[in-house]
Amino acid sequence: MAAPHATAPAPEGTLRLPGVLSTEQLHRSAHYLARSQEEDGAIPWFPGGHTDVWDHVECAMALTVTGLSVPEHGEAARRAYLWLERTRHPEGGWPAKFRQGVPVTELREANHAAYPAVGLFHHLLVTGDTGFAERTWPVVESGLEFVLGLRGEHGEILWARSEDGSPGDHALLTVCASVHHALRCGVALGARLGRDRPEWSAAADRLATLINEREDLFSDRSRFSMDWFYPVLGGAVRGAAAKERIGERWDTFVMPGLGVRCVSDQPWVTAAESSELVLTLAAVGDVEGGVRVMRDVQHLRDPDDGVYWTGYQFAEQVRWPVERSTWTSAAVILAVDALTGTTPGSRVFLHTWDEEPAVR
Repeated sequence: MAAPHATAPAPEGTLRLPGVLSTEQLHRSAHYLARSQEEDGAIPWFPGGHTDVWDHVECAMALTVTGLSVPEHGEAARRAYLWLERTRHPEGGWPAKFRQGVPVTELREANHAAYPAVGLFHHLLVTGDTGFAERTWPVVESGLEFVLGLRGEHGEILWARSEDGSPGDHALLTVCASVHHALRCGVALGARLGRDRPEWSAAADRLATLINEREDLFSDRSRFSMDWFYPVLGGAVRGAAAKERIGERWDTFVMPGLGVRCVSDQPWVTAAESSELVLTLAAVGDVEGGVRVMRDVQHLRDPDDGVYWTGYQFAEQVRWPVERSTWTSAAVILAVDALTGTTPGSRVFLHTWDEEPAVR
């Protein structure tokens, strides 16, 4: 891994990664998200595809970032968050999948329910819109309370509540790392709105302890790169331990010149996993390494419209799957923001929202 490298931030709102992506290129990628948005505010995986809350929120965050320069993107992000108000399950959380506004399952996943806390805290940091944060606070609160209802014996979060209402029988490391991030963001958002939630802090502390000390509690998904880097991306593993964790499996998952594997045993790199590793590297201060990974994955950018293909099967030398997922382009935008510190929202992924902004 490369040593940390300082880079001067771009002027606020001018999102770009010099030598890799221009502002115009990133705005074109964001246009795809706005074009894909359905009339009710949902942002599906691709036009005409299904919607899930986690990826929907990731797209909303990317639109919030570019919304500083492109007002219609900011409005699209607001509509996306208001969609969450209308689609909550009456017993908490959200159905795991929607198609054209209609739930197609009663399964409710923990990470889906938690992630609006990250997105809406991000929105407040970027826009400063306290009124919108107040309006959408019930979305955050109900989502995180649903998640806490899925706590297991040791404080781990079971991955979902099934269609019959019963909790799942196992916990996933990536899910718990994402929930840890969401609980921290929920606490920070609540503090800014005068709503202290000490139970959320305690639950996040417990998850951090389990992630660092009891990885045996989680189902083995070690072949997935997300289980490798998400404990760092979600802020549970910090400092020297974070850098050590990333170094341990770097050669397993990172394919120089291509990007990051989704799973260790398949010849498949994806732009989303690559971008999420970039977010992780930014969080540990390895900006130079993050820029290199971001540069490597640009072969998945469609030069005609700036949209990213989901992945590349390098044994067969084909892009796969054929759909171009919205959340892939969103992950690229968020990764560039984290590398450059262009918007205050980047601090959600750098875990620095309670610190004075630093020159990166």
